[in-house]
Amino acid sequence: MVPPASPTPANPQLIQQFLSSVLSQRGPSSLPYSEDTKWHIRNHLVSLTTAYPSLDPKTATFTHNDGRSVNLLQAEGTVPMSFQGVTYNIPVIIWLMESYPRQPPVVYVNPTRDMIIKRPHAHVTPSGLVSIPYLHNWVYPSSNLVDLAKNLSAVFGQDPPLFSQRRPNPNPNPNPNPNLGHSSSAISNSGYSSYSGYSGSSGSVTPARPAIPPRAYPPSPYGSSGSFSRVQTEDPNEVFKRNAISKLVEIVHGDVAGLRKTREAEMEGLFNAQAELRQRSEQLSKGLKEMGDEKEGLEQQLQMVLMNSDVLEGWLRENEGKPRGRLNGVDVDDAFECVDVLSKQMLDCTASDLAIEDVVYSLDKALQDGAIPVDEYLKNVRSLSRKQFYDRATAAKVRAVQMQSQVANMASRLSHYVAS
Repeated sequence: MVPPASPTPANPQLIQQFLSSVLSQRGPSSLPYSEDTKWHIRNHLVSLTTAYPSLDPKTATFTHNDGRSVNLLQAEGTVPMSFQGVTYNIPVIIWLMESYPRQPPVVYVNPTRDMIIKRPHAHVTPSGLVSIPYLHNWVYPSSNLVDLAKNLSAVFGQDPPLFSQRRPNPNPNPNPNPNLGHSSSAISNSGYSSYSGYSGSSGSVTPARPAIPPRAYPPSPYGSSGSFSRVQTEDPNEVFKRNAISKLVEIVHGDVAGLRKTREAEMEGLFNAQAELRQRSEQLSKGLKEMGDEKEGLEQQLQMVLMNSDVLEGWLRENEGKPRGRLNGVDVDDAFECVDVLSKQMLDCTASDLAIEDVVYSLDKALQDGAIPVDEYLKNVRSLSRKQFYDRATAAKVRAVQMQSQVANMASRLSHYVAS
């Protein structure tokens, strides 16, 4: 057996376009990586495929232990290892989890049908899960996929995780796939090789040098050169369709959000109008209540007026036929009696004011008729006006004192009612 030939690298530009396309998707079909780490993920995968062309990035569905399924990026292919001076290729799958690159990726060895995982192995579980010190000591942002692949090659070179078991084959053709040809170069160019000198477990495993059969990959959307073919990732039409659907979903979400904001603003305006109408309704109810109370008060006053009118009309009817001679000896000034001194003073000032008004009116008529000269008119008017001013000032002071007396009387009555 000879070491396998190096695979021809795919076009890096196509790989970069594919990674940029899947990492820029939005909507339900987008990958579950945070926006601030997508650029680091892209750079890590581009560097990995540049250093190890046998590893191919693609998207696939990963199922967690709790049953959750999520669409993630992975790098599937082979990692070269040197064992007893010969280079062999170990098939692996590197999963980039949702928390990558802050958390380490998950690595599995991917044995073919005729391969067996070594049991026990210091760094590989029976299920194929790889656990090496580099993954345990993963530090963001210094750790990367290229150094991970180098550590995998070193660890696997010290203790190979896979070996093949020899099975009886009635077909004389050693190649299980007739499409791959019968030459040893087809095995070398397939990306896998066998390694020798490894003694496996007992049973059906042959302790002689095992041979790892080749593994064929489907055609890649990136294209290939020579006899090397890379793993197919996704159809560009499907990617375009998914991007178009994501764009339509974003547009619909935007329209729905705008419509919701518009409706919320309209509802807010309606709520404000409702509150204002409710406030006005309360004001109208309060005004109607006040008007009803005022109407009741006016009706009570009307009843009092009607009662007083009836009393006056009855008095007039009783005294209408009586002789008026009895009033000849009654003094007009003694017809009304004042209750206190302030009321007597108020009555005198008011009577004097009104009398002066009548005198001034009579002087005006006499001046217009020419009965008195102008100088005498002015002299009398000046004297009467001075007297009228004093009367009015005295009446204003008396009215103020009476008002204060009434306020004090009302306060004393209120305090008496509160105390009782």
